[in-house]
Amino acid sequence: MTEENDGRDATMWPPTMMKNFQQASEQAVEQQQEFLQGLLGGGTSGVGVPQLGAMSQMATFKTRVQSGGRVSIPDAEREALDIEEGDIVQTVVIPVKRNRED
Repeated sequence: MTEENDGRDATMWPPTMMKNFQQASEQAVEQQQEFLQGLLGGGTSGVGVPQLGAMSQMATFKTRVQSGGRVSIPDAEREALDIEEGDIVQTVVIPVKRNRED
């Protein structure tokens, strides 16, 4: 391979490429902001389906794993989120502390 140097700094991008890069970056930021607003605001998606407004419909708590891998949702969280027996919920499990010797 040979490098041709026509007097321009090889690290400089052409102005049109920089403009396209800037526009793409701005669009990405706008899309991220719209996503977060939808997630936090609980609006509706483009097809008219209500979103959960996940941050306002969420609880974080620690609990112990019981026999059979069961976990319990504390009373206060069930009341705050209006969760009743038989409701389907989504969980994210992150181990906090292990009480065993490895």
